Formats: sequence, structure tokens, C-alpha cells
Amino acid sequence: MAKARRKADSDREFVLFNVVYEDGSQKSNRRVPSSELGGLDGDEPARAIIEEQDRRIAELSGRPAGRIKSIVRAGGR
Repeated sequence: MAKARRKADSDREFVLFNVVYEDGSQKSNRRVPSSELGGLDGDEPARAIIEEQDRRIAELSGRPAGRIKSIVRAGGR
């Protein structure tokens, strides 16, 4: 029986991040397009993308967006 080949990280459409907010709350597996990451900036663009996602969520929910304390890739090896 043939083994299924696992996709390489560069082939994935999204990268998942865990986010910790200044108030101590956490959100797991926030999706960021992998095409926006890498290069000289590494994962730094993920913060701006997640902040924009938070602004849209806050606008729709009527609740203020929390300030991000840290962002870390989810499921890191």
C-alpha cells in the first residue's frame, strides 16, 4: 500500500498562528496566506494581516479589537 505524500510547508495555502492578546486572551489557528510570508520580513506581515482581520471582526461584532501581545506559528516543530 502506497503512503500518502504530505505537502511541504511551501505548498500550503495558509499558515496558522496562535495569538496572545494584552488582556491575556488567546486565539488559536489564525489563518494567514502563505504567499504573504517569507522573504526578508519573515513572519512579520502576519501581525498586520491578523490585526486587519481583528478590525473586521470588531466592526461586525460591535466589540473593540484587543491589542496583540505576541504571535507564534501554530504547531511548530
